[in-house]
Amino acid sequence: MPTPRRTAAPAPEGEEKAPLRTLKKYPNRRLYDTRSSSYITLADVKQMVLGGEDFEVRDAKTGEDLTRSILLQIILEEESGGVPMFSTQSLAQIIRFYGHAMQGVMGTMIEKNLGAFAELQTQFLAQSKGLYDPKHLSPEMWTQFLSGQPVALQSLMGSYVEQSRTLFEQMQQAGKLFPGMPGFPPPGK
Repeated sequence: MPTPRRTAAPAPEGEEKAPLRTLKKYPNRRLYDTRSSSYITLADVKQMVLGGEDFEVRDAKTGEDLTRSILLQIILEEESGGVPMFSTQSLAQIIRFYGHAMQGVMGTMIEKNLGAFAELQTQFLAQSKGLYDPKHLSPEMWTQFLSGQPVALQSLMGSYVEQSRTLFEQMQQAGKLFPGMPGFPPPGK
């Protein structure tokens, strides 16, 4: 499945839209930022992602799009150093979907759920403004915040849970149509 080309977010009215930032990857594994005319590290690319900046990574020789590869490298570094986000079981489950007829559906489902969760996080930050400095919200602070907000959490989570339930039911239905889909028992079991 081809990777969709990234486009920069629309610029606010009256502002010009900045061209898509291009990074070049050289055979020596170095990344070159064409905007700043300097070499950068994966940590710099991570900061670009965290800052919401749109960019693409291209092979300096062939022009091939390497953006996904670089993003996967960042995820690998994050998973290897510290507290991983994915359990071994969840990673194995993802691998089972590769090459299966439902691979595209699974990718779309994960993408939609991540989008919904990001929106939920934005709502949390907006509601908690003044309670905590968003720059210092650690996982422990989020846990503390969420445990003290059961009513607010229920209302914010409602649409997210409903969307996830609907997608899961669609996946189950697809499992009946495509027996042997990873993660779902065959009909009648």
